[in-house]
Amino acid sequence: MTRQLPVSVRMAAVAAALAVSGAAGAASYPDKAVRVVVGFSAGGTTDVAARIIAKELGDDLGQSFVVENKPGAGSNIGAELVARAKPDGYTLYMVAVTSAINQTLYKNLSFDIAKDFAPIALVIKVPNILVVNPSLPVKSVPELVSYLKAHPGKISFASSGSGTSIHMAGELFKLRAGVDIQHIPYKGSAPALTDLIGNQVQLMFDNMPSAWPHVQAGKLRALAVTTSERSATAPELPTMVESGFDKFDVSSWFGLIAPAGTPQDVIDKLNASVQKALAKPEMQQRFKDLGAVTAKTTPAEFGQFIRTEVEQWGTVVKASGAKVE
Repeated sequence: MTRQLPVSVRMAAVAAALAVSGAAGAASYPDKAVRVVVGFSAGGTTDVAARIIAKELGDDLGQSFVVENKPGAGSNIGAELVARAKPDGYTLYMVAVTSAINQTLYKNLSFDIAKDFAPIALVIKVPNILVVNPSLPVKSVPELVSYLKAHPGKISFASSGSGTSIHMAGELFKLRAGVDIQHIPYKGSAPALTDLIGNQVQLMFDNMPSAWPHVQAGKLRALAVTTSERSATAPELPTMVESGFDKFDVSSWFGLIAPAGTPQDVIDKLNASVQKALAKPEMQQRFKDLGAVTAKTTPAEFGQFIRTEVEQWGTVVKASGAKVE
């Protein structure tokens, strides 16, 4: 007759086996191709950043990280796809600031960007830059505020579309400065910049990569960057904080997240690979050439960052009355 081991011994054996199995699973991840979903069309900043980091992850972890573009509904289609995906580390999402704005802008989302995903790592931030038409008689943010208060309702600001980070940066400025300026939405930054240069609108908070060449050409005047620190691309420009706006820290940002429930050891392994890539001088230079700044965060830090962004932009969306077009 076979002697049966005590329950406590059997339970310990099972726990040990599960631990070994889990460790083996983490060690072998990834053992097949990984999808990196982008909620926008190919060619934009989100797509470019995703493809750069996906290649680095693939080279480091020995499997293909394949970028898939799923545009639509302000990136919500791609985000929803990933939120519903199996939480095994094989479907990731390249999240952008747009998702933090959308959480309040869209009233019936089927997911919560801060609760239904597991944060992996913030990858880059792209500063916004406050630019004005040179005909406007101002050369600093305080001068701009004084001018706007002296001409209420007479000046307009452009954006790349209602609900975008560029629009919300303008609304935040409007609220914090206490000025009356009119929002003019465009279908993208390019036509907005064209009308700004043509003085059809007078100011804009655009992404630095698209606005800076026009500043260098003398077609626009730059007054400040919206990040908490000065930009290496334009170190002579003051920040909005230096210009009198406490805690004015606005940027377009991009990072990796996974479906909620993804094993923490997989999240940690992906985070370590991202940090390894971003520590490379050539990677830092490549992103700098795009007007971006690389970031360094733990998964927990990125999660807190996302929650803070959702709260900040929720306040601005509600105060501005912004609606989806």
